[in-house]
Amino acid sequence: MPNSEPAGAGTGGELSGRVALVTGAASGIGAAITARLRREGAQVAGLDIDPNMVSDCNLVADLRDDAAVVRAFGVMEQEIGHADILVHAAAATHRGGTIETDPAVYTMIFDVNVTGAVRLLRGCVPAMQARSRGAVLFLSSINARFATPSLAAYAASKAALSNLTQTAALEFAPDNIRVNAIAPASVDTPAMQSSYAASGDAALARELNKNRHPLGRIGTAEEVAELALFLVSDRASWITGSIYEIDGGAHVTRR
Repeated sequence: MPNSEPAGAGTGGELSGRVALVTGAASGIGAAITARLRREGAQVAGLDIDPNMVSDCNLVADLRDDAAVVRAFGVMEQEIGHADILVHAAAATHRGGTIETDPAVYTMIFDVNVTGAVRLLRGCVPAMQARSRGAVLFLSSINARFATPSLAAYAASKAALSNLTQTAALEFAPDNIRVNAIAPASVDTPAMQSSYAASGDAALARELNKNRHPLGRIGTAEEVAELALFLVSDRASWITGSIYEIDGGAHVTRR
């Protein structure tokens, strides 16, 4: 249901009058993007399997479930309208190499990260086409363009998502619907902190990871949200089919 806490939604800002759908809205990058878009005046529907979201319309759904996603769109459209901004920040991951990762895990990860994106496009794009306006943003990863033996299924899914970004951008350009992606490196989120803890020495794992980034620190979800805001705003009206690294320079020399 709509959140009762004041957050500036619909009260001014460069996204005033806009409606956004953000997946993965309960924590990390998705939560930061939700908050940032709301501060710029957008009404935001947050979608997650975790109900603990702060948005104008909280949608609890599993992106692997066709019927649940359709129901979520119905609730959003009834409560705040059709989305003209879509941000897919939700993601599934799994630690493991190429053949040690079970095929069923590949299927699950692709179902959330890639096929989930398709479900979202199918739910959002027709209304965007009817209005000749829309902005779509996918959260890819630096791992999409590097060999990543420890995250084989996740990296493959993000590479597929990057390609989907460019294909969808080309398809929907005649409808004035822009499709872009962000490719972060390590961002300080609860999921990242959990991975440090699982290593057995969280402090050492964090330090080693920090040193992989030329700028010498881990990124923040709020920094990613600032780039997301730009890419879905009218300031980026001549940008589509692009994938933007936000990674402290890690794409220059992956260490």
